Amino acid sequence: MARGQQKIQSQQKNAKKAAEKKKSQGADQKTAAKVALVHTCPVCRTQMPDPKTFKQHFESKHPKSPMPPELADVQA
Repeated sequence: MARGQQKIQSQQKNAKKAAEKKKSQGADQKTAAKVALVHTCPVCRTQMPDPKTFKQHFESKHPKSPMPPELADVQA
């Protein structure tokens, strides 16, 4: 009977450890994704990860607005 009790305790311990690992990992992915969004559209405040995507967004969503100077030399 002692092995049965040890098995239950081991399973509970491993479940707790897995839950803590999953919880901490989710926060890391969120912060990493937020850090990657470095370019912000001045018109609609949408955030984008790179200048190429930023220029494509600006050309398609805001065609009548003047192009920001940081996007003038970027090739889409």
